[in-house]
Order: sequence, then C-alpha cells, then structure tokens
Amino acid sequence: MTGKKAKDEYAIRNYMEDIVKRNIENQKEKNKAACWCSRCEKDVFALALNRLPSKYVVTNEGRMYTKLQEMEEQQNADVTREVYKAIGVVAANKRHA
Repeated sequence: MTGKKAKDEYAIRNYMEDIVKRNIENQKEKNKAACWCSRCEKDVFALALNRLPSKYVVTNEGRMYTKLQEMEEQQNADVTREVYKAIGVVAANKRHA
C-alpha cells in the first residue's frame, strides 16, 4: 500500500445511529405528546440503540450495503418498534424535573 490515507477515511461508524436518528425525527413530528427535551430524546436514542443490532461500517462500500439494508421493510419496522417502545419507557421514567 502506497501513500497515506486520510485519517477519517477509516473511521468506524455505527450506521444504525443514523437510522435511529432519522426515525426519532419522524416520531417527534408525529408524537407531540412525548417530552422531547434534550435529556429525554437522548434517553430514547440510547434505549432504542441498545435494543437494535449494530451496523458498523468502515468504507463507502459498507455504507452503501447498509443503506440498501435500511430500505428493507422489516428493518424499518424493527427500528420504528424499538423507538416507539423507548418513547414509552422514557415517558414513564423521566429523569428530569
């Protein structure tokens, strides 16, 4: 291998974070009754991520493959289900005044 690669070219990323973030943004528009303060939103995000499989990528090719998988109906349903359940758990156990 010749030449140096850019440092961030090989950064490892859990692509599931992107999928869950987009899903949460959609839920925020639909579920106005839930608390969406910074703390509650991050609790929903963390709880949903802990219940979903990780999708780590390193290369652009990996991102493309994961992006295609994201379009599968079952994965979208799984993410929506876990985000919805996380909203319920956080609403029942708010960690702020």
